Amino acid sequence: MVHLTLPEQTGSTATTSPEPARSSGAETSAPSRAGFVVSKAVGNAVVRNTVRRRLRHLVRERLADLPAGSTLVVRALPPAAQASYARLGADLDAALAAARSPRGRRSR
Repeated sequence: MVHLTLPEQTGSTATTSPEPARSSGAETSAPSRAGFVVSKAVGNAVVRNTVRRRLRHLVRERLADLPAGSTLVVRALPPAAQASYARLGADLDAALAAARSPRGRRSR
């Protein structure tokens, strides 16, 4: 699961934005950042750290493609423990593509 926050567009007014003051304007020139959530449901500490290292390496290759100031949060689900490196990369690419696409109405 991936959550992607893009920097604010210029031209929006800070008085109507519900965002905190620390996130307006200053982050647009900041580098993109990534964070990882790997819970104990994924496995023991060795497995969790292995998954985190694999994801960190995969994200490092893709971070330059994100707009400056973006924040990316990657949450590893339990099947990530047995997934191959290639499978994690494909899943990450699919999740990033889904996060970048505009959200429309979803059918139930």
